Amino acid sequence: METVTIQNRSDFAQWAIERAKAIVAEEGGNLALAVRNQGDEQIADRANALGQEIVNALLEVFDGLMPEE
Repeated sequence: METVTIQNRSDFAQWAIERAKAIVAEEGGNLALAVRNQGDEQIADRANALGQEIVNALLEVFDGLMPEE
């Protein structure tokens, strides 16, 4: 994982855009394949994986905002 220094809102917006693109490219593609080729259970699994990646990204940012002790 690459470390990014966010000094202002513009830096944060750019990071968020790039992170969202990466998440959708990886997990969104898996979800699209599941919708086309698999049943409801697999679609739900892929949708949950997409949601989890979003949560992980938000926690990553939150953890970066916390001062190190």
